[in-house]
Amino acid sequence: MTSLNVWDIHGGIHPPECKELSNRTPIQRPPLPARLVVPLIQHLGAPAEPCVTLGERVLKGQKIAEAAGFVSAPVHAPTSGTVSFIGPQPYPHVSGMLSAAIVIDSDGQDEWIELQPQPDYRAAQPDQLLEQIRQAGISGLGGAGFPTAVKLNGPPTREIRALIINGTECEPYITADDRLMREKANELVAGIEILVHLIQPKQVLIGIEDNKPEAIEAVRTAVGERGFLVKVFPTKYPSGGEKQLIQILTGEEVPSGGLPADIGMLCQNVGTCVAIHDAVLLGKPLISRITTLTGEALARPMNVEALIGTPVADLLALAGLDPTRLNRLIMGGPMMGYTLPSMDVPLIKTTNCLLASTLTELPPPPPALPCIRCGECAEACPASLLPQQLHFFALGQEHEQLKAYNLFDCIECGACAYVCPSSIPLVQYYRAAKGEIRELEQKQQKAEHSKQRFELRQERLRRAEEQKEVDRKARAERAAKAKAVQAEASSIPNQDDPVARVQAQKAGLSEQQKKLKIEASMAQVALKKAEKQLAIHATPELETQVAELRTAAANAQKALDEAAGPADAAPATSPVNDEAAKKAKIEAAMLRAQVRKLEKLDARDADQDAELSRLLAQLTEAEKTLSTLQDTPPATPAKPANDDVAKKAKIEAAMLRAQVRKLEKLDTRDAAQEAELSRLRSQLAEAETALEPPKETKPAAKTPGEEALKKAKIELAMKRAELRKAEKAGAEEPQLSKLRDALASAEQALHDAEAGSGKPAPDLVRTDKQPIDEQTRTLKTEVAFARADLRKLERDDNGDPAAIERAQARLSDAERKLQEHT
Repeated sequence: MTSLNVWDIHGGIHPPECKELSNRTPIQRPPLPARLVVPLIQHLGAPAEPCVTLGERVLKGQKIAEAAGFVSAPVHAPTSGTVSFIGPQPYPHVSGMLSAAIVIDSDGQDEWIELQPQPDYRAAQPDQLLEQIRQAGISGLGGAGFPTAVKLNGPPTREIRALIINGTECEPYITADDRLMREKANELVAGIEILVHLIQPKQVLIGIEDNKPEAIEAVRTAVGERGFLVKVFPTKYPSGGEKQLIQILTGEEVPSGGLPADIGMLCQNVGTCVAIHDAVLLGKPLISRITTLTGEALARPMNVEALIGTPVADLLALAGLDPTRLNRLIMGGPMMGYTLPSMDVPLIKTTNCLLASTLTELPPPPPALPCIRCGECAEACPASLLPQQLHFFALGQEHEQLKAYNLFDCIECGACAYVCPSSIPLVQYYRAAKGEIRELEQKQQKAEHSKQRFELRQERLRRAEEQKEVDRKARAERAAKAKAVQAEASSIPNQDDPVARVQAQKAGLSEQQKKLKIEASMAQVALKKAEKQLAIHATPELETQVAELRTAAANAQKALDEAAGPADAAPATSPVNDEAAKKAKIEAAMLRAQVRKLEKLDARDADQDAELSRLLAQLTEAEKTLSTLQDTPPATPAKPANDDVAKKAKIEAAMLRAQVRKLEKLDTRDAAQEAELSRLRSQLAEAETALEPPKETKPAAKTPGEEALKKAKIELAMKRAELRKAEKAGAEEPQLSKLRDALASAEQALHDAEAGSGKPAPDLVRTDKQPIDEQTRTLKTEVAFARADLRKLERDDNGDPAAIERAQARLSDAERKLQEHT
C-alpha cells in the first residue's frame, strides 16, 4: 500500500549524493578472515563481559560475551576458531584509543552452533520473543547502536500508535540500506511482521526517499496486500533523522527533550528489521552486517555483507584501495562520519560505510573566519535551532544558556557547518559543549549523592544520640527509684544489719567528715596523676613526688577512717600504714620494676647481667624487710591535738608543690603563667612554714655539704639514665663517648660531695668486673651497631630483603669475632 500524504521539515540541504559509486553491483561476501577482532562495546550502554577463556574453541554464533546490564547487548563469535587473546585492541574511534576485545583465530571451517529457529513465532509470548531478540545481540544498525530489545521494551502505559520503518538513508555515498531493500525485501517485511506482533501498533509506515526507485518497487512488491504504508518523499538531508522522519510521515513533532515514544511512535531501521527476522525465524545472532565500501580511492566500490570483527584493511583491499590516492578514511558518511586514525581497526555493528576519499573528492575545509551573522545556519537547521547563538554560548561556556536554547535537540547532522560561508566547524563546538555539560552533570550527581549520604549519616547519628539520651534518662529514673527505696529502708535502722549501719553512718556524715572525704579524694587524684607522669618519664624528682603524695593520700585516708569510726572504739591500725613499711614497700616495687625491665631485654651483655644480679639481691633483701615490718604490729602513736590540721597542711603543700613543678617544667611561660607560678610559690612557702615543727623540736637544718651531696646523687642518676637510653637507641659512638665522659664527671662530683659532706663513707658493694681492653670494647660496639641496623631494617615494612640478609650476616660476623676474642 502506498500513500503520498507526506509533510516537510524545516531547513535541510541537498549535498551531492554520490550514491551511484556503490549501488550498481549486488551485495558481495568477502573471504573469511584469518583473524577476527570482536570488540566488547559495539552499542550504547555498558560493555559486554567475556564468558569464554583464552585458548577455548568457539563455534560460529556462540555467545562469547554476556550483556553487563539492562542497556547492553551480548556479543557472538562471527566464525569458528580459537580464542587467542582477550584484552585491549584497536577500536574504530576518532581518538584512536584501544578497547577491550576478544580475538578469534579462524579455523577455516566456519562451523555453526546448533541453531534454534522459531518459525511459529505467533504462538510464542511477546516476552519470549523479546528475550530471543535480546540474546541475539541486536542493536540499531542505522548508526546509533541502541540495543533493540531495550527500545522495544517500552513502558506498558505508553501505547505505540505508529511503527515507523526507516529506509531513508539520506547521507551521501551510503547505499547499504538501498541494496538491502532491493535484495532482502521479503526478509524486511517478515521482520516488520514480527515487530507488529510484539508491539501491536495501529499502523506501520515505511519511509523511503524518492532517489531509490528500485528499492521502493521491491518493498512495495514484498508488502503486497498487507496494511503497511510505503511512503515516498522527496530527497533532502537529513530526512533520515528519527524526529525528522516522524514529522515527514505523520506531521507530528517530537517535543524538545522528548522521545518518539512520548507521542506514541517507534522507529526501527530496515537493517534492524532484517536482523530480527534472522534471529527469530532462522535462530541466527547478529554476527554480520551490510557495509558500503565507497570513495574515489577504491577501484571497485561495492556493498559487502561482512562479519563483525573483520579488519577494515581486508575490506578495503577487496575493494581495490589505492593507498597513493587515499587522503581520508571515514567511517560513516561525509556529513556525520569521523576520520579513522588507522586501518588496523575491526568492523563493528554500527559500521554502515567506509569512505576512502581522495584529496580532490573531499578537500580540507578552509580556515574558519569570524561569524558574519548571515543566518544561513538557522535556515538550514532541521531542528529549528539557532546555531549562531549556540556557537557563541559554546565559546563562552555558558552552559545554562546552551540548555535554554535546546542544545541537546541538535542531531549533529552538520547542515549548519555545510552552509556556513565562514567555514566555522559548528558541530565540533556543539559536541564539545555537550561533553562538558554531561561531565558537569555527572559531577553534580556525585556531589548530590555524597550530600545525601552525609545527611543520612547525620540523621543516624542524631537518632543514636536521642536514643542514648532516652537510655540515660531511664537509667537516672531507675537509680532515683533505687535511691528512694534505699532511703526508705535506711529510715528504719537495724542495729544487727552492718549494711544498714554503714548507710546510716554515710547518711549522717558531719561537716568535718565531709571535709576529710573531699581532701582524701583530692589527694588520690593528685597521686594518680603523678603516677601516670612517672610511668611516662621516670626521674628522681617524680619518684620523690610520688612517694610524698602516697604518704599524703594514706594520711588523708587514715584521718577519714578515724573520723568515720565510733568515738569509743580504738582507731583501727594496719601494719601497712606504718611509715617504715610504706617506704619498704615502695622500694621493693621500684626494684621489682627495674628487674622486669632488664629481664625483658632480648640479649643482655655482661654489665646488664651483673646489674640484674645486684637488683635481684636487693629485691630479696627489700622483700624480707617488708615482710618483717608487716609481721610486727606497730605501736599506736598518740594522736596530737592538731593532727587533722597538720594532715591538711601536708596535703595542701604536696598539691602546691606538684603544681609548681608542673609550671617550672614549661620551656616558655607567658605573663599569666609567671604570675601563677609566683602565687603558687608564695602559697607553698606559707604551707611549708605552717608544717615546720615547733622551735624546740625543729631538726637541725641541713648543711651545705649535705645539700651538695643530694644534688650530686641526683645528677649521677640522671647521667646514668641518659647513657643507658642512648645505648638502647643505638646512638653513634661520639655521642656515647660524650655521655660516658659526663657520667665519669658526675661520679667524681659525687665522690667530692661525699668527701665534703662530713658523713662517713658508705659501705659500697661492688661486683668484681674484669677490666675490658680496647679491642673488646671495639668489638662490642660493632655488635651493637650491627644489631641496631638490623632492627631498623626489620621494622621497615618496605625493607629490602637483600639488605636485611646483609645486616644479619654482619651481625653474625661481629658476634663471632667477639666470641673468638673473649
